[in-house]
Amino acid sequence: MSSVRPIRLGVNVDHVATVRNARGGRHPDPVRAAKLAIAAGAAGITAHLREDRRHITDDDVRRLKAEISAPLNLEMAATAEMLAIALKTRPHASCIVPEKRSERTTEGGLDAAGQRDHIASIARELTGAGIRVSLFIAPEPRQIEAAAEIGAPVIEIHTGAWCEAVMQGDAGADAEFERIRAGARQAASLGLEVHAGHGLDYATSETISALPEIVELNIGHFLVGEAIFSGFEPVIRTMRAAMDKGRARARERAA
Repeated sequence: MSSVRPIRLGVNVDHVATVRNARGGRHPDPVRAAKLAIAAGAAGITAHLREDRRHITDDDVRRLKAEISAPLNLEMAATAEMLAIALKTRPHASCIVPEKRSERTTEGGLDAAGQRDHIASIARELTGAGIRVSLFIAPEPRQIEAAAEIGAPVIEIHTGAWCEAVMQGDAGADAEFERIRAGARQAASLGLEVHAGHGLDYATSETISALPEIVELNIGHFLVGEAIFSGFEPVIRTMRAAMDKGRARARERAA
């Protein structure tokens, strides 16, 4: 019997809020989108509360925690403000991410190795409140080792460089994927649960789902964009099917 674990889909609803905020008001509602995603097969919902509140707002976080039936993963910078919000809201999980106002989206992984003591202090407080801690990092050995030393039970591998290389037809795409594969194996060997996300589409999600160490993908922008043309629930189901197809290959290899 195969020992490959199922793979979960976490849906990020940030950019539903981006569309809403472009005009103001309450439409489209990211909480409604979250509920549709769960009905269509999402195992959890992710929301990034940024310092500048460019998409998700404090009220969105409060409503998501109160109204959805699946776990909430709060992406947050390692700041006192965000820690206080997380401790008050008590999401199922908090993924600590790097953040700067000038970026359009998260540009790289957290420097867990360079900020070890600070990240560890944030992680201890979150863990003490019963919140599962994840660190959003590049698939680099020193960052993965730092995550394990900090005591975070989960890492999320930043897949942006690989996805960008695939999209551009870059010859370095295979090398980027091998970095992800090696990072996932290293993390699993250290006892970490491995997630992945950033820039994933149907094809790249199918490919990465064949890595048995990765047990969750968190995807947002692509799904929201495709939903404009196909509807939110059908897009979630199509993504779920792509992931299942990739996972089937992992099981075949393990059999």
